[in-house]
Amino acid sequence: MSQTNNDHAGIQQAIDFLRLRDKTLARLIDRIGPLNHNRKRRRSGFQAIVSIIVGQQLSGKAAESIFERVRALTGQRTITPDGLRHLTDRKLRRAGLSEAKVRSIRDLLRHIDEGRLKVRTLPRLSDQEVHEALTQVKGLGPWSAQMYLMFVLQRHDVFSPGDLGIRKAVAQLYGVDPDKTDLEELAQRWRPYRTIACWYLWQSLAAAKNGG
Repeated sequence: MSQTNNDHAGIQQAIDFLRLRDKTLARLIDRIGPLNHNRKRRRSGFQAIVSIIVGQQLSGKAAESIFERVRALTGQRTITPDGLRHLTDRKLRRAGLSEAKVRSIRDLLRHIDEGRLKVRTLPRLSDQEVHEALTQVKGLGPWSAQMYLMFVLQRHDVFSPGDLGIRKAVAQLYGVDPDKTDLEELAQRWRPYRTIACWYLWQSLAAAKNGG
């Protein structure tokens, strides 16, 4: 069986599990249908970390526009540490990056140059080790590590309780106030497939926006 087929079978197993464990989520799954779980798996490694930094607190469209401007400035098809090192802070800011994000990128480069962050080893690390490795970089907090685990490393049991989309979706679907609810506890029912549950929660917002 191919890797793609294995991935598909694993996702279907997760969906079947979630349908049994959570009736509310089961109704959402029925409404949304199958998901293209590789839809955001476009970048990997160093470039993915840069993309996450760029995308913090921005809409997907705005983040993609700024990321492409930065990539164009490097003259590369794929952003590399060498490509960014040759760009001045002024050029990065003119591309649309905030001061804080420029500082994050510079700190990311320092961690790589000093050997404190070895991006190629991240796929071999546990979820907790990946979290610890990424959050040592200035500007990369829990949310950034969770997005890397979910969308780059494709780990199936990651939850992001601080994500605004997740919080909004939980409020709408479960009728609870996320500020007064232990979302980690609520998500225990989805283990070991919390990532897949999150994909459906995000998709519920998109469906609602499109009238679905």
